Amino acid sequence: MNKEKYLPFFLPVRAVIFFLIFITGAFITGQELRAVGSWWSIVASAVNIVTIMLLVLLAKGAGKSYRELINYKKGNKSIKRFLLIPVGIVVIGMAGMYLAGFICYGAFFPAVTLEVIAPVPAVPAVINMVLLPLTVPFAEDGLYLGCGVNGIKNKYAAIIVPAFFYAFQHCFIPTFFDVRYMLYRFLSFLPLTVILCLYYYKKRDPVPVMIGHAVLDAATASMILMTSVIPGFYEEMCGMALAN
Repeated sequence: MNKEKYLPFFLPVRAVIFFLIFITGAFITGQELRAVGSWWSIVASAVNIVTIMLLVLLAKGAGKSYRELINYKKGNKSIKRFLLIPVGIVVIGMAGMYLAGFICYGAFFPAVTLEVIAPVPAVPAVINMVLLPLTVPFAEDGLYLGCGVNGIKNKYAAIIVPAFFYAFQHCFIPTFFDVRYMLYRFLSFLPLTVILCLYYYKKRDPVPVMIGHAVLDAATASMILMTSVIPGFYEEMCGMALAN
């Protein structure tokens, strides 16, 4: 029985997990979703660890290792690719966010953008400064590139389907019942996820993608750390965003 063909069916799993965690968290704590949502980066790191464990098990069930799942191969690597691809990922990621803000809110940097860098207690923020960028490439790229791009035979579906779910998961990180906000989150990441899946489909080299992905999340985690440990910094940023 070829278990490898079932790998793409796991692409929606992260979106479901995030939705259930935030809904359950709000119910248990009695807080609003926006209050629980400020913990999204901590939740993401935990879900990343679970995802990595799942990917190892899925790969083993398909008769592979995790490295084989993502098509990692040792050998000479292009330094130019290591430098240019991560920079391109950061630029495209930021451009997608600004474009989505303009489409959904009529502003390149709407106030809701700051929802994802809301402060958390200092200790978790410090720990997550390391944990988030370290785990997210192995979890997300392992799932959407390894199970998605590598697992789907049709060349068009192998790009479009993983890219869709890659972006779609962000509708629930954090989870708010706000259609415009969810659309904003989806559109923010869709250009980048399409390009990542297209690049990986052609090159089958996950390393530059994973490095760029780690850089993006390190930048986000550093902003969360700043809003968490610098008094008044988050409020000042919110005031500036509202003024614009």
